[in-house]
Amino acid sequence: MIRLRDVNKTYDGAVPLHVLKGINLDVFKGELVSIMGASGSGKSTLLNILGILDNYDSGEYYIDGKLIKDLSENRAAEYRNRMIGFVFQSFNLINYKNAVENVALPLFYQGVSRKKRNKLAMEQLEKMGLADRAHHLPGELSGGQKQRVAIARAMITNPSIILADEPTGALDSKTSHDVMGIFRELNEVDGKTIIIVTHDPGVAAQTNRLIRISDGVIVPESSPIVIP
Repeated sequence: MIRLRDVNKTYDGAVPLHVLKGINLDVFKGELVSIMGASGSGKSTLLNILGILDNYDSGEYYIDGKLIKDLSENRAAEYRNRMIGFVFQSFNLINYKNAVENVALPLFYQGVSRKKRNKLAMEQLEKMGLADRAHHLPGELSGGQKQRVAIARAMITNPSIILADEPTGALDSKTSHDVMGIFRELNEVDGKTIIIVTHDPGVAAQTNRLIRISDGVIVPESSPIVIP
Protein backbone atom coordinates (compact mmCIF):
# COMPACT_ATOMS: atom_id res chain seq x y z
CA MET A 1 0.00 0.00 0.00
CA ILE A 2 2.78 2.46 0.97
CA ARG A 3 6.25 2.39 -0.55
CA LEU A 4 9.12 4.84 -0.08
CA ARG A 5 12.35 4.48 -2.03
CA ASP A 6 15.47 6.53 -1.21
CA VAL A 7 13.39 9.45 0.10
CA ASN A 8 15.35 12.51 1.24
CA LYS A 9 14.24 15.72 2.92
CA THR A 10 16.34 18.79 3.73
CA TYR A 11 15.13 21.99 5.37
CA ASP A 12 16.83 25.12 4.07
CA GLY A 13 18.48 27.59 6.40
CA ALA A 14 21.81 29.18 7.24
CA VAL A 15 22.87 25.60 7.92
CA PRO A 16 20.71 23.21 5.83
CA LEU A 17 19.25 20.37 7.90
CA HIS A 18 19.17 16.98 6.19
CA VAL A 19 16.25 15.45 8.12
CA LEU A 20 15.54 12.27 6.14
CA LYS A 21 18.40 10.37 4.51
CA GLY A 22 17.55 7.75 1.93
CA ILE A 23 14.42 6.33 3.57
CA ASN A 24 13.23 2.97 2.24
CA LEU A 25 9.97 1.77 3.75
CA ASP A 26 7.08 -0.54 2.91
CA VAL A 27 3.82 -0.60 4.86
CA PHE A 28 1.33 -3.21 3.70
CA LYS A 29 -2.44 -3.03 3.65
CA GLY A 30 -3.96 -3.82 7.06
CA GLU A 31 -0.78 -3.35 9.09
CA LEU A 32 -0.59 -1.60 12.48
CA VAL A 33 2.88 -0.08 12.53
CA SER A 34 4.75 2.19 14.93
CA ILE A 35 7.61 4.52 14.03
CA MET A 36 9.74 5.17 17.08
CA GLY A 37 12.65 7.52 17.63
CA ALA A 38 13.98 10.27 19.84
CA SER A 39 13.07 13.94 19.39
CA GLY A 40 14.69 15.26 16.22
CA SER A 41 15.08 11.81 14.69
CA GLY A 42 12.90 12.70 11.69
CA LYS A 43 9.83 10.67 12.62
CA SER A 44 7.31 13.54 12.45
CA THR A 45 8.77 14.77 9.14
CA LEU A 46 8.40 11.23 7.80
CA LEU A 47 4.77 11.13 8.94
CA ASN A 48 4.07 14.49 7.28
CA ILE A 49 5.46 13.15 4.01
CA LEU A 50 3.41 9.97 4.33
CA GLY A 51 0.33 12.16 4.89
CA ILE A 52 1.11 14.30 1.82
CA LEU A 53 1.36 17.32 4.14
CA ASP A 54 5.00 17.98 3.22
CA ASN A 55 7.06 17.48 0.08
CA TYR A 56 10.18 15.36 -0.21
CA ASP A 57 13.24 16.50 -2.14
CA SER A 58 14.22 13.30 -3.91
CA GLY A 59 13.27 9.65 -4.09
CA GLU A 60 9.89 8.05 -4.74
CA TYR A 61 6.72 7.74 -2.67
CA TYR A 62 3.87 5.51 -3.83
CA ILE A 63 0.40 4.91 -2.40
CA ASP A 64 -1.39 1.99 -4.05
CA GLY A 65 1.11 2.18 -6.89
CA LYS A 66 0.51 5.89 -7.54
CA LEU A 67 3.65 8.05 -7.51
CA ILE A 68 2.75 11.03 -5.34
CA LYS A 69 5.09 13.46 -7.10
CA ASP A 70 3.18 12.87 -10.32
CA LEU A 71 0.01 14.34 -8.79
CA SER A 72 -0.99 17.98 -9.20
CA GLU A 73 -1.48 19.99 -5.99
CA ASN A 74 -5.28 19.66 -6.25
CA ARG A 75 -5.11 15.96 -7.06
CA ALA A 76 -2.71 15.37 -4.15
CA ALA A 77 -5.13 17.15 -1.79
CA GLU A 78 -8.01 15.05 -3.12
CA TYR A 79 -5.95 11.88 -2.65
CA ARG A 80 -5.05 12.91 0.91
CA ASN A 81 -8.62 13.80 1.88
CA ARG A 82 -10.03 10.59 0.42
CA MET A 83 -7.47 8.07 1.65
CA ILE A 84 -5.87 9.40 4.84
CA GLY A 85 -7.18 10.25 8.31
CA PHE A 86 -5.04 12.14 10.83
CA VAL A 87 -4.85 12.00 14.63
CA PHE A 88 -2.60 14.41 16.56
CA GLN A 89 -1.15 14.63 20.06
CA SER A 90 -2.80 18.01 20.67
CA PHE A 91 -6.18 16.75 19.31
CA ASN A 92 -6.53 19.79 16.95
CA LEU A 93 -10.20 20.29 17.82
CA ILE A 94 -11.92 23.64 17.22
CA ASN A 95 -12.72 25.00 20.67
CA TYR A 96 -15.95 26.78 19.73
CA LYS A 97 -17.45 23.77 17.94
CA ASN A 98 -19.02 20.88 19.83
CA ALA A 99 -17.98 17.26 19.41
CA VAL A 100 -20.38 16.39 16.60
CA GLU A 101 -19.45 19.57 14.70
CA ASN A 102 -15.73 18.77 15.05
CA VAL A 103 -16.23 15.22 13.81
CA ALA A 104 -18.37 16.37 10.87
CA LEU A 105 -15.92 19.06 9.73
CA PRO A 106 -14.11 17.03 7.00
CA LEU A 107 -17.47 16.33 5.36
CA PHE A 108 -18.31 20.04 5.37
CA TYR A 109 -15.26 20.65 3.18
CA GLN A 110 -16.43 17.86 0.88
CA GLY A 111 -19.79 19.57 0.38
CA VAL A 112 -21.87 16.96 2.21
CA SER A 113 -25.24 18.25 3.44
CA ARG A 114 -25.51 19.28 7.09
CA LYS A 115 -28.12 16.62 7.84
CA LYS A 116 -26.03 13.80 6.38
CA ARG A 117 -22.72 14.89 7.91
CA ASN A 118 -24.28 15.24 11.37
CA LYS A 119 -25.84 11.78 11.03
CA LEU A 120 -22.50 10.23 10.06
CA ALA A 121 -20.69 12.16 12.81
CA MET A 122 -23.14 10.85 15.42
CA GLU A 123 -22.54 7.31 14.18
CA GLN A 124 -18.80 7.74 14.68
CA LEU A 125 -19.28 9.23 18.15
CA GLU A 126 -21.50 6.29 19.09
CA LYS A 127 -18.72 3.91 18.04
CA MET A 128 -16.37 5.84 20.33
CA GLY A 129 -18.84 5.66 23.22
CA LEU A 130 -19.36 9.42 23.16
CA ALA A 131 -22.96 9.82 21.98
CA ASP A 132 -23.81 11.49 25.28
CA ARG A 133 -21.00 14.05 24.74
CA ALA A 134 -21.98 14.99 21.19
CA HIS A 135 -23.00 18.54 22.10
CA HIS A 136 -20.17 19.23 24.54
CA LEU A 137 -17.39 21.66 23.62
CA PRO A 138 -13.78 20.44 23.76
CA GLY A 139 -13.25 22.38 26.99
CA GLU A 140 -15.93 20.23 28.60
CA LEU A 141 -14.22 16.94 27.65
CA SER A 142 -11.39 14.98 29.25
CA GLY A 143 -8.16 14.34 27.34
CA GLY A 144 -9.23 10.82 26.48
CA GLN A 145 -12.62 12.01 25.27
CA LYS A 146 -10.97 14.67 23.10
CA GLN A 147 -8.73 12.06 21.51
CA ARG A 148 -11.71 9.80 20.80
CA VAL A 149 -13.45 12.76 19.14
CA ALA A 150 -10.29 13.27 17.07
CA ILE A 151 -10.25 9.59 16.07
CA ALA A 152 -13.94 9.80 15.12
CA ARG A 153 -13.13 12.83 12.96
CA ALA A 154 -10.29 10.90 11.28
CA MET A 155 -12.71 8.06 10.53
CA ILE A 156 -15.59 10.18 9.19
CA THR A 157 -14.41 9.95 5.56
CA ASN A 158 -13.74 6.19 5.86
CA PRO A 159 -10.04 6.48 4.97
CA SER A 160 -7.87 3.47 4.12
CA ILE A 161 -4.94 4.82 6.16
CA ILE A 162 -4.78 6.46 9.59
CA LEU A 163 -1.67 8.42 10.56
CA ALA A 164 -1.28 9.24 14.25
CA ASP A 165 1.42 11.58 15.57
CA GLU A 166 2.09 10.90 19.29
CA PRO A 167 -1.65 10.18 19.85
CA THR A 168 -1.11 9.22 23.51
CA GLY A 169 1.48 11.88 24.33
CA ALA A 170 -0.95 14.10 26.24
CA LEU A 171 -2.74 11.25 28.04
CA ASP A 172 -2.21 9.33 31.28
CA SER A 173 -1.21 5.66 31.12
CA LYS A 174 -4.71 4.20 31.52
CA THR A 175 -6.24 6.52 28.93
CA SER A 176 -3.30 5.81 26.61
CA HIS A 177 -4.03 2.10 26.88
CA ASP A 178 -7.71 2.71 26.09
CA VAL A 179 -6.85 4.81 23.04
CA MET A 180 -4.44 2.15 21.77
CA GLY A 181 -7.27 -0.36 22.18
CA ILE A 182 -9.35 1.76 19.80
CA PHE A 183 -6.54 1.77 17.23
CA ARG A 184 -6.16 -2.01 17.51
CA GLU A 185 -9.90 -2.47 16.99
CA LEU A 186 -9.89 -0.20 13.94
CA ASN A 187 -7.02 -2.28 12.59
CA GLU A 188 -8.31 -5.75 13.45
CA VAL A 189 -12.05 -5.25 12.88
CA ASP A 190 -12.21 -2.52 10.24
CA GLY A 191 -8.97 -3.44 8.46
CA LYS A 192 -7.49 0.05 8.61
CA THR A 193 -3.81 0.51 7.87
CA ILE A 194 -2.47 2.49 10.84
CA ILE A 195 0.90 4.16 11.33
CA ILE A 196 1.64 5.60 14.77
CA VAL A 197 4.61 7.86 15.46
CA THR A 198 5.73 7.63 19.07
CA HIS A 199 8.71 8.03 21.38
CA ASP A 200 7.07 5.62 23.88
CA PRO A 201 8.24 1.97 23.79
CA GLY A 202 5.04 0.98 25.63
CA VAL A 203 2.93 2.31 22.77
CA ALA A 204 5.19 0.72 20.15
CA ALA A 205 4.86 -2.64 21.91
CA GLN A 206 1.11 -2.59 21.25
CA THR A 207 1.58 -2.45 17.47
CA ASN A 208 2.34 -5.33 15.12
CA ARG A 209 5.60 -3.95 13.72
CA LEU A 210 8.15 -1.45 14.97
CA ILE A 211 10.18 0.77 12.68
CA ARG A 212 13.04 2.55 14.39
CA ILE A 213 14.44 5.83 13.08
CA SER A 214 17.55 7.65 14.25
CA ASP A 215 19.11 10.80 12.75
CA GLY A 216 16.92 10.49 9.67
CA VAL A 217 17.83 6.87 8.94
CA ILE A 218 15.78 3.69 9.36
CA VAL A 219 17.67 1.55 11.87
CA PRO A 220 18.04 -2.18 11.10
CA GLU A 221 16.12 -4.36 13.52
CA SER A 222 19.37 -5.80 14.90
CA SER A 223 20.69 -2.37 15.86
CA PRO A 224 19.75 -0.96 19.27
CA ILE A 225 18.41 2.57 19.65
CA VAL A 226 18.36 4.51 22.89
CA ILE A 227 15.11 6.35 23.64
CA PRO A 228 15.60 9.05 26.30
